[in-house]
Amino acid sequence: MMNAGQVDFNYLEGKAGILRKHIIKMIGEAGSGHPGGSLSAADILTVLYFQVMNVDPRSPKDPDRDRFVLSKGHGAPALYAALAEKGYFPVEELWNLRKINSPLQGHPDMRKVPGVEMSTGSLGQGLSAANGMALAARVMGKNYRVYVVLGDGETQEGQIWEAAMTSAHYGLDNVTAFLDFNQLQIDGPCAEVKSPLPFFEKWQAFGWEVMEIDGHNVKEIWEACQKAMTIKGKPVMVICRTIKGRGVSFMENEVDWHGKAPDREQLEKAMAELERGVHRHESKNSHP
Repeated sequence: MMNAGQVDFNYLEGKAGILRKHIIKMIGEAGSGHPGGSLSAADILTVLYFQVMNVDPRSPKDPDRDRFVLSKGHGAPALYAALAEKGYFPVEELWNLRKINSPLQGHPDMRKVPGVEMSTGSLGQGLSAANGMALAARVMGKNYRVYVVLGDGETQEGQIWEAAMTSAHYGLDNVTAFLDFNQLQIDGPCAEVKSPLPFFEKWQAFGWEVMEIDGHNVKEIWEACQKAMTIKGKPVMVICRTIKGRGVSFMENEVDWHGKAPDREQLEKAMAELERGVHRHESKNSHP
């Protein structure tokens, strides 16, 4: 266990900014994709891949590695950006997103992309897969942990709640789930489409240890991960309050950007905004 003084949160904030630039550029180059939910999850993936998880791109099949499952598979650009920055494949490969013969499909494919632990895209299945990985660790006597990111609209799927019962029934304390609670799905506000609320009380009633944090505060995300490691006998749900399209002003809280790529003018505007954000962060944290 680390203490907060050993963690460079400024570095993590800067890395999240870089991931957001990659997300927008690759979706713009592809001409299709899901920017809103990729941007909202960027901070969570940054903390996991660059501070929390025991993973090494030089040994992607290490049996003792931690596992990550992106249950909301349409957020693949965020995962691809994190994997590229971590060193699983060259950053330049990101610009081939959704192109013919590219391994970087619209949803993650574990057979084609190094570092992808589970092929996802059909919503509702990721937590079940994470449970299987966690149970395998128990059977094999391994200490690895399994992390999974769920979409808030995705929790309208019944399989999520079957899996939630399974996690609690088997006391899978090596499972930590993050709910990307940006409040919007493809058809509108989650609460209006088919309300999955209240999240805190529901997950608690299903036998989970539940926390609620600011999903764009890297320190809070890291602290939640640290606390999760101390919980014994039950899985952990971290409800992350996020903003769909975070980091690009005209995308934030706009449901239209769930699954639409920016045109050339919008791409340039978005990249300029994100670039200014990275520069501000670098200037704020530079030392004379």
